[in-house]
Amino acid sequence: MHRRKVITLIGGAAATWPLVARAQQSDRMRRIGVLIGTAERDLDGQNRLTALRKAMQELGWLDGQNMRIDVRWAASDDLTHDYAVEIVRLKPDVIVANGTPASFAFKQQTQTIPIVFAQVTDPVGQGLVQNLARPGGNLTGFTNYEFSMGGKWLQLLKEIAPQLTRTVVLFNPPTAPYAGLFLAPINETARSLSVEVVAKSVHNETDISSVIDECDRNPHAGLIVIPSVFMTVRRELIVGLAARSSVPALYPFRYFATSGGLMSYGIADIDLFQHAASYVDRILKGEKPGDLPVQQPTKFQLVINLKTAKALGLDVPPALLASADEVIE
Repeated sequence: MHRRKVITLIGGAAATWPLVARAQQSDRMRRIGVLIGTAERDLDGQNRLTALRKAMQELGWLDGQNMRIDVRWAASDDLTHDYAVEIVRLKPDVIVANGTPASFAFKQQTQTIPIVFAQVTDPVGQGLVQNLARPGGNLTGFTNYEFSMGGKWLQLLKEIAPQLTRTVVLFNPPTAPYAGLFLAPINETARSLSVEVVAKSVHNETDISSVIDECDRNPHAGLIVIPSVFMTVRRELIVGLAARSSVPALYPFRYFATSGGLMSYGIADIDLFQHAASYVDRILKGEKPGDLPVQQPTKFQLVINLKTAKALGLDVPPALLASADEVIE
């Protein structure tokens, strides 16, 4: 009897050990590396991080309890590369990359750590993933634009500034190699609106100033800004120069309009970081990034800065105001 009891106890303990091991493994502190493409003081960058943290918390991941978020802020290409190297060396369980430059930097540093990107414009065309449905490899995430939106941008700009006959399209080639894909629908729409389109590449603040000064010399010129990290971190400069030169401009993100820009039409970028949390959660629970489809945006928002419109002497059509998701007065 004594021998049978001993065997039973040993057998029971052996059956329990795997359960204990699994519990310990699931309870271990998970590490999330996050690289955001703005300066740390940038309010919208902070809002992205807050949205990610909140969504993770709603999924049961609490920072400092069962996960740890290591955040780095990169407002330049050099910082993006350096922080990507630094985060990879921390050996996180998952990485969240904000923007195309950050996604590329991480892809160059690791082929094994899962990466969830947010706000990448053309992940297939730029070689980040094989295709949208089954990205393969260690990257997946959320895109931020459809290229056909370029025509919508010009249409909105012409609607708020009917006198428009010329539009300058501003882009930075290194951070927006996809600019030509936006230009195609812009040019197509321009023909129907009798608007001349001029594409201008810029590489620094001096270039930006020169292009907007050129717009100033044409009283019927407008401006469209192609989305990229380069433009985001220089939005106050661009908005300020456009205001000084009285140039009506359309921007790709809401935070350009809240910074004083005339109008914006684009994604609700905070939503992307909430969605990114769901992919981080699924990966932490065992799914592979290569099996998770890259998702395209479904929600867009039009923001009009009425104060700026008045300063430019523009009367915003009532129908356009009615269609706006947000009006800044």
